[in-house]
Amino acid sequence: MAGSGSSMLYSFLLFVVTFSLQEMFRVKLASSELFTILGGFTSSLIFLMLLTFIGNYQETCGIKTGWGAVITAEIVALIAAGTVHRVCITTCFLFSAGLLYEVNKLSGITESKGKRY
Repeated sequence: MAGSGSSMLYSFLLFVVTFSLQEMFRVKLASSELFTILGGFTSSLIFLMLLTFIGNYQETCGIKTGWGAVITAEIVALIAAGTVHRVCITTCFLFSAGLLYEVNKLSGITESKGKRY
């Protein structure tokens, strides 16, 4: 299992690569309805990578994680989506809500398995 430091590094690198590719192809992503939805999905991946980075950074520093990390990552992802197209903001928010639900469900499963006595 990856430690907090390596997970933080990999999530930051994936964040930078995903954001760079989204900015490079933003004209293509804004060209049709389907690509606009894809632009919102890539922005929600930016949300997921940034949330992982912030959570691992807070865990490394010993700070309690909370909704501040979620809100910060969501704002950055929505701004990134807004650079592509206005509709990407809405689709990014919807995809991010779905990803956040799945991450929360997954963390509950792994947390309950980790607390065996």
